[in-house]
Amino acid sequence: MLTGRRARLNCVRRSPLSPPRSGTRFAPRPAPDAKRRVKHPLSEANPARDAPVTVSDDRGTMRACVIRSTGGLERIEVTDVAAPGSPALLGARDVRVAIRAAALNHLDLFVVRGLPGEYRFPHILGSDGAGVVETAGTDVTTVKPGDTVMINPGIWDGTCDFCRAGDHSLCANYQVLGEHLPGTLAESVLVPEDNLARVPALDPPLSWAEAAAFSLVSLTAWRMIVTRARVESGETVLVWGIGGGVSLAAMRIAKLRGARVIVTSSSDAKLAHARHLGADVTLNHRTQSVAQEVRALTARRGVDVVVDHVGEATWEDSLRCLAKGGRLVTCGATSGPLVLTDARRLFWNQYTILGSTLGNATEYAAVVRVLSSGALRPLVDRVYPLAEARTAFERLARGEQLGKVVVAVRGSAADTVVP
Repeated sequence: MLTGRRARLNCVRRSPLSPPRSGTRFAPRPAPDAKRRVKHPLSEANPARDAPVTVSDDRGTMRACVIRSTGGLERIEVTDVAAPGSPALLGARDVRVAIRAAALNHLDLFVVRGLPGEYRFPHILGSDGAGVVETAGTDVTTVKPGDTVMINPGIWDGTCDFCRAGDHSLCANYQVLGEHLPGTLAESVLVPEDNLARVPALDPPLSWAEAAAFSLVSLTAWRMIVTRARVESGETVLVWGIGGGVSLAAMRIAKLRGARVIVTSSSDAKLAHARHLGADVTLNHRTQSVAQEVRALTARRGVDVVVDHVGEATWEDSLRCLAKGGRLVTCGATSGPLVLTDARRLFWNQYTILGSTLGNATEYAAVVRVLSSGALRPLVDRVYPLAEARTAFERLARGEQLGKVVVAVRGSAADTVVP
């Protein structure tokens, strides 16, 4: 797996103009038809818009996976921290979820190593999670205590032009659980109602590990393939680095769209599994020249779409693989953020370069419907108990996984979900 210290996957940091974090929470969330949202209750207050409300001291404690400073994976620890607020002070449209399982992403590695912006230590890690609704605010209508839910980790405030247009992941104040806000590697997490989806009833039922592994990578890949790159039936798509969650989801979604999919990996075992999951062609990027192989496979035409979350190490080859008029869609830079582009090749071949981050509420609902149909069932690599969370991070850092690495927070993540 290709990695880079300063790069990160799927998310944006806060603007340098954003106010620093504090221990305050926000004013009550407006009604759904108001089409605006407020910030997460454990983030900072905006003095221009919200009156700070102190978090209750009677909230108790919970077990969580945290860092107290950035650096290496040795900074990760499991300890007791303050739980996210008492029911008496729950925002009108906020929901407290008892986490059963949380899944790791490369973003979590970058958060540990350090990203721009301020941290509020101890910082709770984790963006993906699934669990049971503990408590719901007075205006919450879509879920109730006892419901089993999956979490969309991207939090938007609903006040900017992008939010009003429905493009929530472009929100000027966009924040992500586990990066800017307390994350899911804890016994409880507080999220807005709009960020929850009921766990669908499947046969066989989803496990808690599968439910936790779904949201971030599936939503990210859906926006990349469907909304940004607009992959159509009959097109050819190249996906770098199969084995990771986003790559696997992108391959499967592209296949659902009727595309021919070429995937790469440095592991022959991962390539064999990718063929089992539906990949049309597999290439070992450690032993083969991907650009040369792609040109040979396409009669020198190239592919219509390249899905690249690697960055520096693959960028030039990604462009070499594109057909004239092709689209390169990227959601990350795990090998490094600085890339070289020959502008002559870009304009002469009329390439389109597309950035993509997570997705909006409509896209999340769409990809959850696909899961409800029985497609896109998450692939779980391995499950660790919360006490061994650091070991789970180490496996992800070594790039050994095929699918999602999951941490069981409460009980067994192998237990099936009862919707």
